[in-house]
Amino acid sequence: MSLQTILGNFALILFVLTILTGIVWFLDVFVLAKQRRLTADTALAEWDAREKKLLLDGIEVDQRGRAQLEERLLKQPLWIEYSGSFFPVIALVFFLRSFLYEPFKIPSSSMLPTLLVGDLILVNKFTYGIRLPIINKKVIELNQPQRGDVMVFKYPEDPAVDYIKRVVGVPGDKIVYKNKRLSVNGKDLSYQVLPDFLDEERLSYFRQFTENLTGVQHNILNDDQAPVFVRDPHNFPKRDMCNYDNEGFACTVPQGQYFMMGDNRDNSLDSRYWGFVPDQNIVGKAFFVWMNLGNIKRIGSFH
Repeated sequence: MSLQTILGNFALILFVLTILTGIVWFLDVFVLAKQRRLTADTALAEWDAREKKLLLDGIEVDQRGRAQLEERLLKQPLWIEYSGSFFPVIALVFFLRSFLYEPFKIPSSSMLPTLLVGDLILVNKFTYGIRLPIINKKVIELNQPQRGDVMVFKYPEDPAVDYIKRVVGVPGDKIVYKNKRLSVNGKDLSYQVLPDFLDEERLSYFRQFTENLTGVQHNILNDDQAPVFVRDPHNFPKRDMCNYDNEGFACTVPQGQYFMMGDNRDNSLDSRYWGFVPDQNIVGKAFFVWMNLGNIKRIGSFH
């Protein structure tokens, strides 16, 4: 595993920190603290014996010295003190982001107009089942991804990278995308024309539609300047399940896998190019924008 991969895997970093700080905390509570107490008790017993002898000789002893000695001997070393303080915080963060909710930042415009660049979103980690952190292995089955869900997943060609797209095909579906219009299992989706959308990054207007993806309504963008065919699709696993032509493509989604597309249809690198997303690559369902530093009005749920 490369250094870049390790640094890019925040969950792995948190896991290692949780283990290391937890070991220090455990050792301190059950071993080191008892050793410090034993050392302190021995030193205090010697102090008391010496103090008694001095008192018998008529010499007064400063009583603060005993308390200061005890405090010094029982004091945790800094490395133990910091580890013990950080352990519960790190462990809580690791648990929350591994099993409940994980934050992500939208880095590109592939999900316009639903998600903007800079949106800070929350992803539900348990809605599709409980998975072990780091290895992402599902141990408890719950719900399955549905068409229309906005989902975060490990990029099949580089699992160290997280992607976010919309589920347009579930296992067994036949997805056809011709002339920039979708059909699922032989049924054409309905589209409603909306006012053009201004992409502020590109300073360009794009055609905007409301797409009804088998009951889930959401907005999409089309670029009239972009071709209708898929340029240079990769040689991905099960590519024989897809057929490409000058009008678009048709794919049958294999069992245990999903077909993903960005809402910014002509500016999204998605399943059309690199193929299907296996179930083991799923991270969770995106559902809420909790902050956008450039536009606070973005806070809220989306679909």
